[in-house]
Amino acid sequence: MEETGYKLIADEANVGPACESLSRRPEIGFDTETTALSPLDEKKGTRVRLVQLASDDAAYVFDLDKLAPGGDAARAEALEPLRRLLASTRPVKIAHNAKFDAKWVRHFLGVELCGDYDSRAAGKNEVERGGLFDTLLASQLVSAGEQEDRHSLAVVAERYLGKTVDKTLQVSDWGGELSPAQIEYAARDAALMLPLRAKLVGALRANSLTRIAQLEFECVVPLAALELAGIYLEQACWRGKLKEIERRRNELYERLQDELAEEPAQQSLFGPVRADLNLDSHVQLTRALTRVIGDPKRIPDSTRNWKLEPLAAEFPVVGRILEYRTLQKTLKFGETLLESVNPETGRIHPHFHQIGAPTGRMSCTDPNVQQIPHAFDMRRCFRAPEGRKLVVADYSQIELRILADFTNDRGFVEAFRSGADLHRTTAAQVFNVPVESVSKEQRDFAKRLNFGVVYGIGARRFALLTGLKETEAEDLLRRYFSTYRELDAWLREAGQKAVRERTALRTVAGRLFRFNFDPEDKQAASLAQRNGKNAPIQGSSADIIKRALRLLHDHLRGTGAAIVNVIHDEIVVECAAGGAEGVSKTVEEAMCAAGEEYVRAVPVNVEAKVADEWVK
Repeated sequence: MEETGYKLIADEANVGPACESLSRRPEIGFDTETTALSPLDEKKGTRVRLVQLASDDAAYVFDLDKLAPGGDAARAEALEPLRRLLASTRPVKIAHNAKFDAKWVRHFLGVELCGDYDSRAAGKNEVERGGLFDTLLASQLVSAGEQEDRHSLAVVAERYLGKTVDKTLQVSDWGGELSPAQIEYAARDAALMLPLRAKLVGALRANSLTRIAQLEFECVVPLAALELAGIYLEQACWRGKLKEIERRRNELYERLQDELAEEPAQQSLFGPVRADLNLDSHVQLTRALTRVIGDPKRIPDSTRNWKLEPLAAEFPVVGRILEYRTLQKTLKFGETLLESVNPETGRIHPHFHQIGAPTGRMSCTDPNVQQIPHAFDMRRCFRAPEGRKLVVADYSQIELRILADFTNDRGFVEAFRSGADLHRTTAAQVFNVPVESVSKEQRDFAKRLNFGVVYGIGARRFALLTGLKETEAEDLLRRYFSTYRELDAWLREAGQKAVRERTALRTVAGRLFRFNFDPEDKQAASLAQRNGKNAPIQGSSADIIKRALRLLHDHLRGTGAAIVNVIHDEIVVECAAGGAEGVSKTVEEAMCAAGEEYVRAVPVNVEAKVADEWVK
């Protein structure tokens, strides 16, 4: 790549003039170079070393070691012009994976990136609204769920600009004396943002993705703040849960060895000796199950969980195998999670992938605090520290409400508008009984049906979930869709569109999905059909929670309350105990406002609870 003209800002007298020059530009490239991957890394000397800002004619590289030699960049008077520039919504800051940079400048410079922005008073449908443009998120949106695409800066630059970006210096030592090559590298990445943004804006507009792009860009800073805040784990409680799980796991292990043993334990001078079965061995487990069940034809060709599940209801020993495996997995996860507690903060600071699934849902790693096992009530170990409370709020049946809004099905819409129990109403229709006579079992069947249709459930899968015969499941589904005819028509069209046009209906904020599959492959076509039904619903739920995060972040700014976790349709906020009820009301109002921006046919309900522990 061609050489980039840059100006190294290492003298405080040059900071103001450089920032003044940059502030007059409509947009600037933005990047940082840091001495670690996380601002909360406990290694000595972790800091932001460089901040790079590029206009169309020059890149400015601010050396924070020189400008804040005491190490306190958040207080260094010389950096005040830089902090003001980063906090302003103008010029637009263009970054690749902006959440990374937003965390570092918040933690070490004490400034919220584009923090002057307030989404509550924002205009509509502008790619520049909010002052931040993330080329990583833009690239992901244009790819529209294509899982083969990659989105590193090097890949995106090659795809949209035809330029090769050398990233070898990315892992060099940024804490010592910097070479001209390192400074050139840093400047070049920031300068690259300007032409890359121009190409991506064109692609976003061509695909009618500007609205969803803005929603994603606005969510960057709230997620950065969430990761920095972290969530508090009561470690003694967690270790106690792990001991309970280990005890139960060991009990199951002993029982399964007795039940599946090939021959009785042999007596020796020191008591019975047993040749233990390897419960993870497909060959050994298949042989044992064949012996216990008695019919080789009933044994699946694989001992994976999903293959064994249909046998669990009939053969309790299979259910115990599945439980044993679940506990094994939970123990491993639990031990890993303890290792993730930051020794400085005493909190877990996970990494959220903002577009973590093709539907737009977020995913979470290092560790995954979105999927805390329900076994032994493990969520209760996530607690508010002394003097604090948690506000746990989630949308009530948001995906079903989105489905009602999309389909405008009279039965669905009326149930939600009247405040009736949708699952009970559905059960009454499907089982042809009065609403007041619906049994718990019938309501449970109806609940599984209602949620199942969102995922394109078929008779075979519904039979597996409920223990019904496949013919009985088919009959229930037939009665269900005859009750909700508009819903049935919408689902059919959504599935057919996915197969016919290889794209799904867009989400409420305009997210796009494309499907690549071989039309001759019936299994692949069937999967595309299911995804065509599910993607717009699940994706719309993702749109709404991201909008809620932004609104809530702005409402909570300056209150001392912080968002500490998000799980698909649920948000957890930590706040001072004295103001918890007021914060709870704020959370509920912000989440409802986000939902009501997109769902119009039925009311949006949020259930918020103040608690000491993470409980619903």
